[in-house]
Amino acid sequence: MLTSYAAHFDTPSGYLDFARFGPPSRDAVAATARAMEESARADHTTVDGLMRAEALARDTAARLVGTDSRHTVLLPNASTGLFHAALGIREGVVLAPRTDFPANHYPWRRAAGLGRATPRWLDPEPGGGVTADLVRAALTDDAVALSVSAVDFRTGFRADLAALREAVGPDRLLIVDAIQAFGVAAMDWDAADVVVAGGQKWLRAGWSTGFAALSDRALESLEPVLTGWTGVEDVGLFDGAEHPPAAGAQRWSITNLSPVTAAAFASALELVERYTVAAIETAVAERITGLTETVMAHGGRVLSPTDPALRAGILSFTMPDHDPAVVAKALHAEGVTPTVRADSLRFSPHASTPPEATERVAAALSSLQGARR
Repeated sequence: MLTSYAAHFDTPSGYLDFARFGPPSRDAVAATARAMEESARADHTTVDGLMRAEALARDTAARLVGTDSRHTVLLPNASTGLFHAALGIREGVVLAPRTDFPANHYPWRRAAGLGRATPRWLDPEPGGGVTADLVRAALTDDAVALSVSAVDFRTGFRADLAALREAVGPDRLLIVDAIQAFGVAAMDWDAADVVVAGGQKWLRAGWSTGFAALSDRALESLEPVLTGWTGVEDVGLFDGAEHPPAAGAQRWSITNLSPVTAAAFASALELVERYTVAAIETAVAERITGLTETVMAHGGRVLSPTDPALRAGILSFTMPDHDPAVVAKALHAEGVTPTVRADSLRFSPHASTPPEATERVAAALSSLQGARR
């Protein structure tokens, strides 16, 4: 646990659901309130002043991903970025895992329905994820891209982005949904051509925050189908003509975003940059190790990779002979918040999660002894 980092949050100690939603810091809440208060007292300087938060958030996101502001654009969520990417591919096959979160399926299905890119579904091994060997076996001459999550939402499997880049080669696009990794897992983001992430989970920025980072290859090859009035050259010239798309990643802008959410996003990203991804990742890994040992000690079946090199901040598991809803009820009684699914449960701690959370989990699982499904 990063004590000084944790001091920025009011999240209950048993909250273990960051892979679903990350409660924002007091800093982000205060930034939101300030922006709203300023907007309520609007004068001739207010809008331009509030809009500066977007540039601040974009520049910080760019530094964290290892690129620059020309290659980075703020978006309201990860799905918007995935739709930009999917509709931007004119034709060809895109490899994508069948086991991925639905937000990574629908852009490719819609693109296929419009006669553009066609998905070819990959089937990772249970408990695993997309590997270089799996990709190589599926590659054909008509494959133009691979779309993959940096971290699998079900199991926490961590993709080897450098190996995936090597597998697809230099001429195909590597499109990465980073929402379950960015800010808490140090990964080879420069191996990807498109990195998209929403800020409402591990970045703890609240909803309607996110960004995309595009490589030169992506800027050259992806058609800017969804470019809006804020994504063009001479954006302030209202002459009734169609303007060409902006030269950089700004071409993925559709319209102005909320400067209020941009202020929250900038604050959240600054906190990550200040404490560093490496330190946050180490703290998360320590908590995952403790939770894994606790689940296994109480007879749980771990569905996530047990090798630290293959996992990030997600621990999925079942308790044999116990319905997940029953396990969840026991956890809730001890003040623990997991993700509950029909067939399993998921813990996802953060760097602010105290050791007390593991103790609460142990107490909850111990209470299940003698109870059955």
